[in-house]
Amino acid sequence: MLTLEKFKQASAIVKEVTLPTKLVYSEYLSKQTGADVYLKPENMQYTGAYKVRGAYYKISTMSEEDRKKGLVTASAGNHAQGVAYAAKKFGCKATVVMPTVTPLIKVNRTKSYGAEVVLHGDVYDDACAYAMKLAEEEGYTFVHPFDDLDVATGQGSIAMEIFEELPDVDYILAPIGGGGLITGVSTLTKMLNPNVKVIGVEPAAAASMTEALKERHPVTLASANTIADGTAVKRVGEKIFPYAEKNIDEVITVADDDLIGAFLDVVENHKMIVENSGLLTVAALRQLDLKGKKVVSILSGGNMDVITMSSIVCLLYTSDGADDLT
Repeated sequence: MLTLEKFKQASAIVKEVTLPTKLVYSEYLSKQTGADVYLKPENMQYTGAYKVRGAYYKISTMSEEDRKKGLVTASAGNHAQGVAYAAKKFGCKATVVMPTVTPLIKVNRTKSYGAEVVLHGDVYDDACAYAMKLAEEEGYTFVHPFDDLDVATGQGSIAMEIFEELPDVDYILAPIGGGGLITGVSTLTKMLNPNVKVIGVEPAAAASMTEALKERHPVTLASANTIADGTAVKRVGEKIFPYAEKNIDEVITVADDDLIGAFLDVVENHKMIVENSGLLTVAALRQLDLKGKKVVSILSGGNMDVITMSSIVCLLYTSDGADDLT
């Protein structure tokens, strides 16, 4: 069960491994929207993403026996690094299954933290199925990247930090992949101030939460083909869905083309590298009427390799809509 007491506990514990990601006021985006827009730069975490929060808190709740079995997880990249780094801190072995299309920077950094990396499948869901098989066959302790209440609690520490800095926030925007981040952030937000609007943002080509909310239960998409690889998840979590359904105010989708423009906006105007999944909340600002409001966009990660960056730039300047994006 997600409780305020556990959120407070997690917020204290994750400080052992997180860097302070103070809100960054965006003059550029504020002018564009007529709002006061702040960025929560989780791309500046040591592991390059917020995922270390949930991974570390989850492992902290485990028994020593479960840790000694070794950990196994599946990830499109950011959770992989979070688990690998957290496991290293706790002195336990970690095996991470990642899709074969995972950017090289995420694979290499996961290995650099001491984890064994296994590449399997085209999307996260394929990797997850194989990781669960390894857990059963090898006796490893499985750490789910999003469908786990302890993991979601750890991710919710982001909301705690937002309220500490900006107690009169009106809107919080968070990316959605499997749903762990939005669940933790929205649930804690409603506990602290139910009047604050929490908006989830997901790729139009991988809108698993949109479909789940429509059907009132998680459903499996036929595909999740998006440049936002960190949120390319076909099915949101079963355990976390009731909390997400209750606490999210709205979910909007963003086309891949809009992420390309957002990449340029953030590079040129904020001098930051943010991966495509982390840019969802920036691209979504165009779709909302936020005039006069205080808004926080969570930049979930920045693990983008040079090859991916160059492909985004090529898409930008070969696109028919390049003039519109710049």
